[in-house]
Amino acid sequence: MKTKRKKRFGDRKEGRRLRTLESYNSFALFIMKTRGDASNYFSDSIEITEADRYLRGKRLHGYPGMGILHLMIATYIRVVAQYPAINRFVSGQRVYARNNIEIVMTVKKEMKTDAPETSIKVLFDPRDTIIDVYNRLNEEIMKIRGKGEATHTDDTADTLMKIPRLLLKFVVWFLGIVDYFGKLPNTLLKASPFHGSFIITDLGSIGVPAIYHHLYNFGNLPVFMALSAKRKALEVRRDGTFVERKYIDYKLVVDERICDGFYFSQAFKLMKSIMRRPSSLEVPPETVLEDID
Repeated sequence: MKTKRKKRFGDRKEGRRLRTLESYNSFALFIMKTRGDASNYFSDSIEITEADRYLRGKRLHGYPGMGILHLMIATYIRVVAQYPAINRFVSGQRVYARNNIEIVMTVKKEMKTDAPETSIKVLFDPRDTIIDVYNRLNEEIMKIRGKGEATHTDDTADTLMKIPRLLLKFVVWFLGIVDYFGKLPNTLLKASPFHGSFIITDLGSIGVPAIYHHLYNFGNLPVFMALSAKRKALEVRRDGTFVERKYIDYKLVVDERICDGFYFSQAFKLMKSIMRRPSSLEVPPETVLEDID
């Protein structure tokens, strides 16, 4: 289980500084200064035949609208519980372990081409289940779709855009300096879609393939995932017969400075394993591992 740690000098509001990293990893932060310098691109497919059947059953038994997006977010949370380093972030040439799991999404207020977009940020805990994800995510989406409420992001953007553009360039630069030293106000951290664990977009919901989406140099988001539409594939069994299976393709852009490639590979393998047995997400994990000091 995670333990409550006392905040120490050098920690940030959203995470604690990792002080036992090897010198090589710490030095690399001064070579790869931005997420643009440190972005790695990864694509893969996950078989979702059983997952699709599972989600169909959940929709019939009291969870309307539960889909691949809920499942993928719940799976990511479960992976963080076992591989906490993927929930790190880099700010000010230092690596931090994030205090919470903060999922960022871009949402259309209405499913129309001229409808405005907004961003939502939802906080989760490594012990959360797919039911927790479903309830919390739907609650946030309904606030902006059903009730038409403006988000913190909308309000902040509206305020900033009242500033003359030359002055606004200075304000954004100044906010970057303040963020470098971990001094952004909590109100801005809460509103910012550029600060979080993981940003995800479900392009399958609009029927298009996944894309590699860049990471933002402003803020500290280390992982961007894009999901594609479902696809079917006819495959040959060992006995020569054919079987139809369903897949979903996804693309990831990750900040390689948060952990090494082997660690990422093990996390990805666990993600695929969980997606093949989605019912395991209905109960909290038996153990939650902590990141290093």
